Amino acid sequence: MTISRRALLGAGAAAATLPLIRAEAAAPFVGRGAPAWYRFRFGDYEATVVSDGSLPLGKPDDAFTGSRPGEIGALLRAHFLDPNAATLEQNALVLNTGRHLILFDTGMGDSMGEASRMFGPTTGRLLRNLRAAGIDPAQIDIVALTHAHCDHCWALVDAQGNRNFPNAQVAVSEADLRFWTDDANKRGPAFMVPFIDGAKKNLAAYRDRMIMVQDGREVVPGVTAISAPGHTVGHMIYAIASGPQVMINTGDLAHHQVLLLRHPLWEFAYDTDPKLSAQTRSRLLERFATDRPTILSYHFPWPGIGNLAKEGEGYAWMPTPMDVTSLG
Repeated sequence: MTISRRALLGAGAAAATLPLIRAEAAAPFVGRGAPAWYRFRFGDYEATVVSDGSLPLGKPDDAFTGSRPGEIGALLRAHFLDPNAATLEQNALVLNTGRHLILFDTGMGDSMGEASRMFGPTTGRLLRNLRAAGIDPAQIDIVALTHAHCDHCWALVDAQGNRNFPNAQVAVSEADLRFWTDDANKRGPAFMVPFIDGAKKNLAAYRDRMIMVQDGREVVPGVTAISAPGHTVGHMIYAIASGPQVMINTGDLAHHQVLLLRHPLWEFAYDTDPKLSAQTRSRLLERFATDRPTILSYHFPWPGIGNLAKEGEGYAWMPTPMDVTSLG
């Protein structure tokens, strides 16, 4: 059915002839939303997605490269998205296996002062949302990092350098640990200096409790690391298995649910090796569209749970309907 502008205006004119009912808004605007967490069962496990807030990237053409002029804007408009501003979510997963309580990535935090707000004031909400979800940060026994970028590890410590997860070990690839704590890598884009300073501060606090994750090896029973290099040198994703069910925490394999799924070989400005990242993304997206595991994406629309389907030369994101009884 097509609804024309003329029909809409006609409906408005008809409504104007109805008796007027005086109504006043007696209640003030609340001005805040609910705590952002979402809990669901996954096989024998309990999973909770906790938001660190939204992460605005600014002009999409500056962050996503490799397109023809006007192509990004047209694609975003076709999906009812702002063509002038790309906004990502930050969906951190907490997995309770019954033996371990694992947090995957920490969000931005406030450990680096003004640098922690380099993407604006809407990040850094993970700790308060953890507590709202009934999870004490002291209960976390493993923080599994997909990589050591600011929006994934800067909440390991607070502004004073104290551990936010005092009883946790930190699982990270050795390649990322070495790269992001090496001052010799402070070259290239301007963001490299704060990224390295922040990683050094946050990772150093856990230097006596590190787990070096390796491709194809379990971090704990049921959670296996998979190498997905390019976005960073040691970027990892994690396969979570409970019985026949498999969920892949894809970290930063793809940052945008439209741009980098429809065009996996486009590049992203914050990739350490953009061409390798694009090849890794293309290869793994094809695998996931074929094998059809549940996907938990860190940067896709809240809460980042869904599936991938092949569509044309790219892929489509199919969000999983949320169980409203699980909303926080």
